Amino acid sequence: MTHDQTKILSEMHLAPYIQIAATNLIGKSREAGGNMFRHQIDTMGILIDYGYVDSVLLKASIVHDILEDVPNFDTNTLISLDCEGYAVYNLVQEVSRLKEETKIEFLTRILNTGSHNAKILKVADRISNMISLGFVNNLDFVERYIKETEEFVIPIAVQASNWMVIELSHLIASRKKYLDSFKIFQSGIKS
Repeated sequence: MTHDQTKILSEMHLAPYIQIAATNLIGKSREAGGNMFRHQIDTMGILIDYGYVDSVLLKASIVHDILEDVPNFDTNTLISLDCEGYAVYNLVQEVSRLKEETKIEFLTRILNTGSHNAKILKVADRISNMISLGFVNNLDFVERYIKETEEFVIPIAVQASNWMVIELSHLIASRKKYLDSFKIFQSGIKS
C-alpha cells in the first residue's frame, strides 16, 4: 500500500457504516458459518488488500448485504450517514439482488450493466464467499456455487480486476479439490 493510500484510509470515516452493519447484521448466520457482519468486514478487507481506497466503494462493502438481509431496513438511515451516503446507497442497491431476479439474472445484470465499482464489489464479495466455502458441508451447494462462480462471476472479474481473476481461479481450483477429496472419502465409506 502506498503512502497516499494509507493517508486516504486514515482520513476515511468508516465507523458509522460499521455501526449500521454491526447493529443490523451481527447474529445473522451464514451457511458457511460466522455471521453476516464478519462477511461485510471481510469483503472490505479484500478490497483494501487489493489497494482500493475509494471511500464510496469501501463504505458500500461494509453494508453491501443490508438491503437483501435486513427486512424493512430504513434506507434513509444509510443515505443520511454522511455526504456520501446517497452514493453508497446507490452502489449497495446496484449489487443487491432484486426480489424478482433469479441469481443468474442478477449476476448477468451486474456483468452487462453494472458500474465498475459494482463489479469490483461483487467480485470481492464472491472471494469472501469462496473462502468461506471451505467450511460448508453441503456438497451440492458447494458444487453449484463453484459452477456459478466459473460461469458468471469470473466474467465479471475479467472486467473488474485481473488480480481478482487469479485469486478466484485459485479458489475455484482449491474448492474443486476439496469436493473431489470428499467424494472419494464418501465412496470409500460406502464400499
